[in-house]
Amino acid sequence: MQGPDGIEWRVSPGLTDYAEALSAMEARAAAIAAGEASELIWLLEHPPVYTAGTSADPAELIDPRFPVVPAGRGGRYTYHGPGQRIGYLMLDLNRRGRDVRCFVHGVEGWVIAALARIGITAFRAPGRIGIWTHDASGQEAKIGAIGIRVRRWVTLHGFSVNLAPNLSDFGGIVPCGIAEYPVTSAQALGITCDHATFDAALAFTATAFLTSLTCDAEIEA
Repeated sequence: MQGPDGIEWRVSPGLTDYAEALSAMEARAAAIAAGEASELIWLLEHPPVYTAGTSADPAELIDPRFPVVPAGRGGRYTYHGPGQRIGYLMLDLNRRGRDVRCFVHGVEGWVIAALARIGITAFRAPGRIGIWTHDASGQEAKIGAIGIRVRRWVTLHGFSVNLAPNLSDFGGIVPCGIAEYPVTSAQALGITCDHATFDAALAFTATAFLTSLTCDAEIEA
């Protein structure tokens, strides 16, 4: 369906194989760069998988109980699985400001705003990747991950948000290389939120996210 600013907004039901999604995402990004396709925001869910970013450290793969797939994005090891909302963003920064830091900051702000819509106070943590909140004990805990790649100024990959995954499945890796803090979810915080509800929160806050991408500074991709 058509989303804000002429962007295609796609929601895939059920579980989408990670390797198939990666292939489809790369093909779409190439078509966008060639001027042959519209931008795309793709919301989906994966079966259990560990994905390895370009900075993945083998020592942080503790128990490879699920398939391990090279992702091509920045970052280290991440877990994806049922109960987690994945957002893949294929956006053309040629028309939105060639500023990768601004883009990542905007994605973080978008996820934080969407979480606020479902009653979760989340925040950025300086020096730490991802989206953070406080768990039931008051400790800082990670509720969302960000992983981005930019090719020909078109973005790939995006974010994941833990709505109700099996948190023990994160135990096979050191999530994003951060061992000092736990991982949490909306469910663990006592908030029931299905994918459709969170998708609606993302849609409500999408326009503000896209507006935030009009940054002045430029950096090399």
